Amino acid sequence: MNKLKLLMIFTLLWMICIGGAVAGETKESVLGPGDALKIFVYGQPDLTTETRVSETGSITFPLLGEILIDGLTPSAAERKIVNLLKSRDILRNPQVNILTSSLQSQMVSVLGSVRNQGRYPIEGKRSLTDILAMAGGILPEGGDLVTLIRSDGNKFAKEVIDVIEMVRSGDLTRNLNVRSDDLIYVERALRFYIYGEVQRPGTYRLERNMTVIQALSVGGGLTQRGTERGLRIQRRDVDGNLQMLTVKSSDFVEPDDVIYIKESLF
Repeated sequence: MNKLKLLMIFTLLWMICIGGAVAGETKESVLGPGDALKIFVYGQPDLTTETRVSETGSITFPLLGEILIDGLTPSAAERKIVNLLKSRDILRNPQVNILTSSLQSQMVSVLGSVRNQGRYPIEGKRSLTDILAMAGGILPEGGDLVTLIRSDGNKFAKEVIDVIEMVRSGDLTRNLNVRSDDLIYVERALRFYIYGEVQRPGTYRLERNMTVIQALSVGGGLTQRGTERGLRIQRRDVDGNLQMLTVKSSDFVEPDDVIYIKESLF
């Protein structure tokens, strides 16, 4: 193998190592109660331990006792243990490495119209669609809109993401990375109601830009006694008051509209 090939291999390996280190830094999460850790001290097998962060945010470490690490990254916790081992003259030049076998403190809640509601762990970077997939996906009765609520100190920020439009357009800038303690809520699909002289009266999913005639077809069409003349919709105005409106078959249906099909007089 010539020197040029050796140099190329060395350069490639160096780039992979550097890239892995940078990726690790950007993905490093903070530690908290419930996290399971494996702590290694190089050359000191008696100090190697497996522990779990307590509810108070502490771990128990040989010769050091309780150490508060809540809110620290694994790297920061490593440095804290190193400094304690040195300051107490236990080891002169300790090398400590922490592996996170389970990050139970880094959780996100998923509620609403998903297959499996609950809390899910987030290790490293996880996007909104990653978490929805972990929850089994959106149910058929689920809507297009997903609400992401997150805490920012004493304030709460809300983002509403139209996941269907995001996928259709291919614009994944709205596919936000989730953070610990985020709440994801999948809205129920918008509905409309139809009754009177139709084949299948009932409640149906409201599709985008659905017209009255399309709504009638979803309901199976008119019965033999039904007529399209005098189509009426019961709709709430901006003040919440019910109104009875006469509409045409080409008019758009709005959320929670009640479409009434009259019986033909002849």
